[in-house]
Amino acid sequence: MVVTDGMNAFERAIKRVFDFVCSFLGLLFLSPVFLIVYIMLRIQNEGSVIFCQERIGYKGKPFNIYKFRTMRVDSEHDGEPLLATKGDERLTKIGRILREHHLDELPQLFNVFKGDMSFVGPRPERQYFIDKIRKENPDYDYIFLMRPGLTSMATIHNGYTDTMEKMLIRLEMDLDYLKNRSLWLDAKLIFTTVFYIVNGKKF
Repeated sequence: MVVTDGMNAFERAIKRVFDFVCSFLGLLFLSPVFLIVYIMLRIQNEGSVIFCQERIGYKGKPFNIYKFRTMRVDSEHDGEPLLATKGDERLTKIGRILREHHLDELPQLFNVFKGDMSFVGPRPERQYFIDKIRKENPDYDYIFLMRPGLTSMATIHNGYTDTMEKMLIRLEMDLDYLKNRSLWLDAKLIFTTVFYIVNGKKF
């Protein structure tokens, strides 16, 4: 299957400028929230406050994604990458609250600011799981035409991706987004995501 990018070079440039400006403003205005979460996690004293993990992003290049720590330090003690689930017992008490309200992903504004990620795009995955997905659908490589994002059609409509079946559905939705993406579609997805979070919808 051949997948073409729905955005032209000018639209992609506008998208990057939007990401840069809005991530900077987000980091600025949400700094009090960052401070509160930092203090909560420091009191909890379960490892480092910021969790850093290698993901594969734009053009297939690895980058470090940032999140507030939500799991115990020994969550993958045997070295085997594991998919997180909604009721995961590895989640700390504060981590569960952060996950529930999507606050754990706030540090990814740094990734957007740096250009590792975008506000809208496919969720970045680890190489371990990419290799597994590729065995089922080699079209995954088209995902590397886009910067990974904080939200996407798959994030909103496919829910929490905790099984291989959901990963393959997510891939199809991400490829559909690539073919049809536009600045208007991005705006709608951002608005929908914010609306769902504010209204407490779980996804």
